[in-house]
Amino acid sequence: METLLTMLKTDLGIMSSNAYDARLTQYITSAIAYIIAEGALTLNVTQPEDAQLVVMYAAWMWRRRDSMEGMPQMLRRALNNRVFREKAANGND
Repeated sequence: METLLTMLKTDLGIMSSNAYDARLTQYITSAIAYIIAEGALTLNVTQPEDAQLVVMYAAWMWRRRDSMEGMPQMLRRALNNRVFREKAANGND
């Protein structure tokens, strides 16, 4: 979790403070749950691609808290690709 938190803080430009760590950790936990709910059942945050997806998702959640913007296409594509890659590996349609 510490690696993900560091990656997220870097993405958000929050490096000098630990004031948001608890909240950001909750965003990471929620992002993992949402990604699994989307169908990435074998999500493994120790794998670089999965870790980056979690960080992207959590960063979007953090940024949209004020703007309520929809999910960026880049994130939607990454999430879809992750889910489809898992289904293809398992032979599911």
